[in-house]
Amino acid sequence: MNKIPLTVAGAEKLRAELHRLKTVERPAVINAIAEARAQGDLSENAEYDAAKERQSFIEGRIKEVEAKLANAQIIDPKELDADGRCVFGATVDLEDEESGETVTYQIVGDDEADIKEGKISISSPIARALIGKYAGDTAEVHAPGGIRRYEILDVRYE
Repeated sequence: MNKIPLTVAGAEKLRAELHRLKTVERPAVINAIAEARAQGDLSENAEYDAAKERQSFIEGRIKEVEAKLANAQIIDPKELDADGRCVFGATVDLEDEESGETVTYQIVGDDEADIKEGKISISSPIARALIGKYAGDTAEVHAPGGIRRYEILDVRYE
């Protein structure tokens, strides 16, 4: 399996989710199954079916998170020496050349991406357009709505 790039914060988030799944979610669903079993006939027991389905989801998610962490390539943006280039983990200030609007994004792994938090996936069109560029460069992003141009105002490694 290929290495999955993650920031330190993204890896911590996955570890916290794994801990919660194993220590809170898994025991809760086991109790729910036991309670549903105690009600008798399992063939028509909706609570039992729902609990078993939930257990299947939790176990699948545990395996998925464990695999991601096992294959993670954890990158600490603070330790990068990219000489001002846009790379994985970098925080980039951009200005839309058409509207003048400024935005700040951090380039992160697919699992960490959250546009509301200003985190964009390394595989997104905008991140692909930014990679390798420096402050002062212009990035052309081939978006669904057409080509957009962004001037890179600053590149930080936080």
